[in-house]
Amino acid sequence: MIAASFRDCAYTTWRNDETLGGIEGCMAAVQAADPDFVMGHVISTGLQLVGTGSSVLQDQTLASAVRKTVDLASCQELTAREKQHVKAIELFSKGALAKACDVWEDILVEHPTDMLALKFSHDGFFYLGEQTQMRDSVARVLPYWKPHMPLYSYLKGLYSFGLLETRFYDQAEKIAKEGLSLTREDGWCVHSVAHVHEMKAEIDKGLKFMASTEKDWVVCDMLACHNYWHWALYHIERGDYEAALQVFDEQVFRRSAKSGAMLDTVDACSLLYRLEMEGVSVKERYRELLKVTEPHSEDHTLLFNDLHFLMVSLGCKETAITQRLLDSLRELAKEPKENHQHQLANTIGLSMCQAMVEYDKGNYSETVELLKPLRYRFTQIGGSDAQRDVFNQLLIHAAMKSQDKHHQRFARCLLVERDAARMNSPLTDRLIQRAHSLHI
Repeated sequence: MIAASFRDCAYTTWRNDETLGGIEGCMAAVQAADPDFVMGHVISTGLQLVGTGSSVLQDQTLASAVRKTVDLASCQELTAREKQHVKAIELFSKGALAKACDVWEDILVEHPTDMLALKFSHDGFFYLGEQTQMRDSVARVLPYWKPHMPLYSYLKGLYSFGLLETRFYDQAEKIAKEGLSLTREDGWCVHSVAHVHEMKAEIDKGLKFMASTEKDWVVCDMLACHNYWHWALYHIERGDYEAALQVFDEQVFRRSAKSGAMLDTVDACSLLYRLEMEGVSVKERYRELLKVTEPHSEDHTLLFNDLHFLMVSLGCKETAITQRLLDSLRELAKEPKENHQHQLANTIGLSMCQAMVEYDKGNYSETVELLKPLRYRFTQIGGSDAQRDVFNQLLIHAAMKSQDKHHQRFARCLLVERDAARMNSPLTDRLIQRAHSLHI
């Protein structure tokens, strides 16, 4: 039970405690102490699933772990809550993310201080792009938590993130800083403040904040890479590409290659793609990153991941890998069953993938025609506003490069819209200047 509690804690704090063997060590300890402990299997299998680094379609060990969890639950006397946890994990493994979140939310109605249900639900809503639900899920349970309870301060970060994703930036910053006043090492609260400064184009404030708090959040080894990603985004926003590349080389790529975590991996992909759109040569870095992404080309756990892996295979001009990713996704989309991501491939995912392929070929008009009808649906692929902005930028670049005059005028409209949403954004200013130079 101590090991299981630690894993819950590590999941919430984004921090491994190596003196206890880290998360993997605790997983092993739980299995050794009681191989039939159902909630131990729920936690260990659930964390693997939510991490999206393995697919039950490709990883038979993970598929077997899901089956074992369900089988153990069927032959034991469990509480109603334990049965719900098992049900949610089984649904998540099938890709029925919304149904899994419904079960976790039902648990929270009766047990509002169940941090495992809250965190799993939070991540599920994040993958679904359900921003309002992500905020409200935490808001509903907050009154039941008291300051003396373990992990209380970390609710501030969770709630703050939901607030910022629903554009309550000032309130999000206030709540996050309340959390930091209680726990300076809360990397998720830092992450939330980083988002606020980015969405408000407060670049100098963001850089200063990240530098002043680095010593606190760098200990959150499971989140540090992502926080460095935000740091690099500020540099890209400001046009300081060398500084962004330095952060990529020294922190983001190094950490992503070591961890293999999907959050770290997609961050590395995104940074290179953004820099490439800004005109920076990153081909050799793509080549190194391909070693990390290529083994996951047919996982198809999240469309969000697929789109980022595609950035790398396209950047490397690896046509065979690109084709393998697209063909396997199309095949799964034919019979998606309960899998939300495979269903989504038909309505938005494959078109977004094809748009990236067309952009890489220089077919900018085709890129615009594919992305334009989808741009208000990008949230469906999950992730944060900051992460999905790479696709907004892709549409702008394609529209500016298109030979179609209507597309060029559309690019101007997109830039006016962007400038209104993020006033004083240096990146937007640069794009506007580029559009003017092209006589758009």
